[in-house]
Amino acid sequence: MTFTLKAPVLEGTLVRLEPLGHRHAADLAVAVGEDRGSYAYTWVPETEEVGAYIDAQLARAATGRLAPYAQVSTATGRAVGTTSYWEPRSWLTDDALDAVEVGFTWLARSAQGTGVNAEAKLLLFRHAFEVWGVSRVDLKTDARNRRSRAAIEKAGARFEGVLRNWSRSSAPGEEGRLRDSAIYSITSAEWPMCRERLEARVRSASAPSALTPRP
Repeated sequence: MTFTLKAPVLEGTLVRLEPLGHRHAADLAVAVGEDRGSYAYTWVPETEEVGAYIDAQLARAATGRLAPYAQVSTATGRAVGTTSYWEPRSWLTDDALDAVEVGFTWLARSAQGTGVNAEAKLLLFRHAFEVWGVSRVDLKTDARNRRSRAAIEKAGARFEGVLRNWSRSSAPGEEGRLRDSAIYSITSAEWPMCRERLEARVRSASAPSALTPRP
């Protein structure tokens, strides 16, 4: 038996992670239509590509190697981005998960910096370590993507190095080219401290003053 990734609903204060489906398409089409300035090294579908993007993710999910989520704002009930579990690895026994990647993550500009990303990572990491019992969660990004690397480090992941020509580039104008990927991880021994940091960030983002609209 081989471990198959599945995406249970993961509920938080700021965000609810729901298994991705076409019911999220209209919201995601609005989300990708916002300011796209932060997507320089991340492939995010255009408005007219959202349906095909969901189809592609569901096709990957059918292989058992991807569990895609819509990130749904609990404040509005609208999907504001996506994220996924990806690349399950079972080294000791086929029916237990030893390591998994968190990736395919993007958020609408209006949801960035609101605590949604921090809580989504908390929910994903917690389920991986405390329910699946993994020994490692890893994350990777284009080595040039300083914004993404800063967010990964802020989530508590440790930088391991850069793998050269590791994966397909998502940068505009670099179709058919490979990129260098910065690799990060959190191990089960590091998870308790990482969890405390993420919980503190979510508490801060959930405080009444943080939720008050800015003038």
